[in-house]
Amino acid sequence: MGVAGDSPTPTAGYPTAANGAPIDLAAARAHLEPLEAEGRLAWALDTFGDRFCLTTSFGIQAAVLLHMITELEESRGGVEVPVIWVDTGYLPEETYRYAEELRQRLPVNLKVVQAEMSAARMEALHGKLWESGRVEDLSLYNQLRKVEPLDRALREGRVSCWGSGVRGGQTDHRRTMTPLDPMRGLWSLRPLLSWSTKDIYYYMERHQLPQHLSLIHISEPTRPRL
Repeated sequence: MGVAGDSPTPTAGYPTAANGAPIDLAAARAHLEPLEAEGRLAWALDTFGDRFCLTTSFGIQAAVLLHMITELEESRGGVEVPVIWVDTGYLPEETYRYAEELRQRLPVNLKVVQAEMSAARMEALHGKLWESGRVEDLSLYNQLRKVEPLDRALREGRVSCWGSGVRGGQTDHRRTMTPLDPMRGLWSLRPLLSWSTKDIYYYMERHQLPQHLSLIHISEPTRPRL
């Protein structure tokens, strides 16, 4: 199952399982690789207990992961998995509306976190960092609006492992990822790593989940036959 004892190569320096056993990365990956997304989420909840959480940006695959976790929570007697959303304060209006729609539809334990520095203060001190075209400005923006709030939420939540909707087909870098990777001193789970945009679309159609605007735009010209 991926804890020390299944294989002789535990990863030192990273969080242990809820029972105190070290996580054996090689064994965990071998166990997770053939599992469906729901099985990967169940493994994480079984392994880390209340130190497991999800993160979401309310992007294309958000509804899929949030629906899966609510189904898993119900099957486990109502256990609640925290879902962390980093609200940068600069998200598109459509994202805020979609987030609210999903929040109304799905009983998620949503934790909204924001940067300690307000958007107005950041712009007064640093300008509109995303408009300068300078790599260092964009890096500072990401650090202030995304990285610091997420790190703080993970730390305050005493999280050992977080799951996200990362998919391998999104970027070249993400194609190198595995279902479980060490990241930020914690474990990062990718339940949907092998999913395509069509997989996302079909799942949402099957469970009658509201489609993300970007997915509608992708699907409409050549709408898949169901």
